[in-house]
Amino acid sequence: MCYNRNMKNTALQAVIKMPIFVASGIVVSLIIQYVVHQELVASVVMIITIVIGFWKFLLETIKALLKHKFGLDYIALCAVIVSFITQDYLVGGMIVLMLTTGEALEKYAMLHAKKSLTSLIDRIPKDVTLLDDSDTHVKTTIEEVKIGQRILIRRGEVIPLDGTLESASGYADESSLTGEPYYMDKLKGDVVRSGTINAGDVMVINVTTADDQSTYRKIIKLVQEAESSQAPLVRLADRYSTIFTLLTAIIAGTAYFFTRDVEIILAVLVVATPCPLILATPIALIGGMSAAARQKIIMKNLASIEVLSRTQALIFDKTGTITLGHPVINQVEVKDTVYSEEKILGIATAIEHNSLHPFAKAIVQHTKDKNISIPKVEKVEEVVGIGISGMIDGQRYTLAKYKNTEQLTIEVTGEGKLIALLHFEDQVKLDSKQHLDLLEQSGFEMYMLTGDKQTVADALVKSMGINISVQGNCSPEDKLARLRELQKSGKVTAMVGDGINDAPALAAADVGIVFANEEHTAASDAADVVLLGGDFTLVLRVFNIAKRTIKIALQSIWVGIGLSVLSMIAAAFGWIPPLIGSLWQECIDVIVIINALRAARG
Repeated sequence: MCYNRNMKNTALQAVIKMPIFVASGIVVSLIIQYVVHQELVASVVMIITIVIGFWKFLLETIKALLKHKFGLDYIALCAVIVSFITQDYLVGGMIVLMLTTGEALEKYAMLHAKKSLTSLIDRIPKDVTLLDDSDTHVKTTIEEVKIGQRILIRRGEVIPLDGTLESASGYADESSLTGEPYYMDKLKGDVVRSGTINAGDVMVINVTTADDQSTYRKIIKLVQEAESSQAPLVRLADRYSTIFTLLTAIIAGTAYFFTRDVEIILAVLVVATPCPLILATPIALIGGMSAAARQKIIMKNLASIEVLSRTQALIFDKTGTITLGHPVINQVEVKDTVYSEEKILGIATAIEHNSLHPFAKAIVQHTKDKNISIPKVEKVEEVVGIGISGMIDGQRYTLAKYKNTEQLTIEVTGEGKLIALLHFEDQVKLDSKQHLDLLEQSGFEMYMLTGDKQTVADALVKSMGINISVQGNCSPEDKLARLRELQKSGKVTAMVGDGINDAPALAAADVGIVFANEEHTAASDAADVVLLGGDFTLVLRVFNIAKRTIKIALQSIWVGIGLSVLSMIAAAFGWIPPLIGSLWQECIDVIVIINALRAARG
């Protein structure tokens, strides 16, 4: 689905169409009655206006009755019927204007709250420069680009499709997807993802994924799913409306019992119309979803906000969640003193420079940080699962997994002689400890379920000094089983992970949260909340946003109910006539909407 400014303007015009029609009908009726002095014609015009403006609400009420559901428009229906009985057609028209205006305000607020979500869609370019076999530049649409074709991306342009870099090197600004504030080096053959920005010279990319399956399109799909989901607290508002409707009936019935004045009943019903309950919840929830999107958090459904606000138990994966999920060198153990640490790293980097193995990338990055000179290498040979070797100064060096330890270690040999061991570790994310401590202080029970060995998991937790229950050697089935145990004990659970092996637990949890700092996986499909990037601070942030959003939604509901009840009492005493009551109810709606919109400022 494409979303642009013209579509937004069209949607806005559709939103305000009915309130303008109703208002115009009321004005025309008043002119006919008081200027032309044709009271009967004026009444007919007003009746037609009421019927056209109210038919949608009437149909919804009838459908609710047929399904044995208690709707929110019963009071408004009663108010319109009473206005016909008393022949106060102007009051009936004002009630319909109030309902249509409230609906328009709700839809406009939703359009406004979704602005930060739709901006994700607006970033992607519509056209792309294609390179044909003769390297001629051809402009075409993204949808027409096929896998295997080459596209050209200039400096500052958004990369529209996933692919591999054909240029010798490049820079990519991946902050929109990963949250990392710095540019990423790209070498020939490296993966580049849609939605990132070319921060260097012109790139030539070989397309590997169709438009509808690209990384960024899948993020857009998450946004669209979030926009189309239903607000869970609308049902909560329905429950409040049951009490509210009964209270309205009691106040109206008592007033009529003592006064026998149908005008009093009409005044009570007018100020009791439950627009605040209808408006408050969806506006606040979509506002919270918008605030989350600005923080690089995509909520696939609005129900997630309500569940997040009452979560009790947090279950974490380790690799890629609490840790970075990729190895880094933490020690170079020299075995042959003929070689210095710098020379060993230079040899290893020269051989591994073009390898796609995770250890190779760690070695290259480590050496780059130390500004070590790299020797010339020839006849590089890599055998998947065994190792990689190359000729340097007439001698063959080999890097292979060291089998005499359970740790992540690579051995470096020269002509079969061991000269060094390179030790790796999965580095803990920045601020993981701090935010795990804050989550514990917020009252969450915390568990870490990992496929790593129990000793490795225990050592990590001990080094971080955090209070978290640890279970190692977990298969996907083990994670799912443990989560089910917590749910059976009555806990509201949230699973935080990043990999395919987390997908079953993510789907089964009351709310699944996934880090999407790599290409789209089954984990993202199974989760309810997607965190764009690997920043662990997003975990705490998503819970804070949810709690604040629900607090604002409930505030808006109770403020609307409170003001309406006070107004009903005043109307029952005859202090608020029907026409003034309809205007005052509009003011209550505006108050509720303004308060609910605070959630979007997150």
